[in-house]
Amino acid sequence: STGDILRANIKNETELGLKVKDILASGGYVTDEITNEIVKNRLDEKDAANGFLLDGYPRTAGQVVALEEMLAAKGQALDAALELTVDGEELVQRLLKRAEVENRPDDTEDVIRHRLDVYEEQTAPVVGVYEDRGIVVRVDGLGSIDEVTERIMAALPR
Repeated sequence: STGDILRANIKNETELGLKVKDILASGGYVTDEITNEIVKNRLDEKDAANGFLLDGYPRTAGQVVALEEMLAAKGQALDAALELTVDGEELVQRLLKRAEVENRPDDTEDVIRHRLDVYEEQTAPVVGVYEDRGIVVRVDGLGSIDEVTERIMAALPR
């Protein structure tokens, strides 16, 4: 998860963490340049050699291109692009609960709603790119973690 990597950097007050702290707190997206570098570094780790799942990436058209270049350099390509479908209001409530449980100061209602707007503007078109390639796998994201995980595992190509 790119978000988890960024939050770890914020917590550890790394140079990267200091750069992105205010961006995440406002609900904005970290620049493609920074995010692409994080993903490239992560994909270069041993445990990603035989497969990986990216959570929250790519989110923009520029990130799609960067990911394609990273994978092409390794002779790889994406098998699937997973889209979890969840009603917007349900999503807001879940994220507010997450903020409470995980003490996430970046999950205020205003920030969450802003993220949903940014998603529609910047990320929804990415789904269209992968739809055109025939690799989108949609999974109902409502239910318990175990239920959704089961649906994901059943839906993804092996």
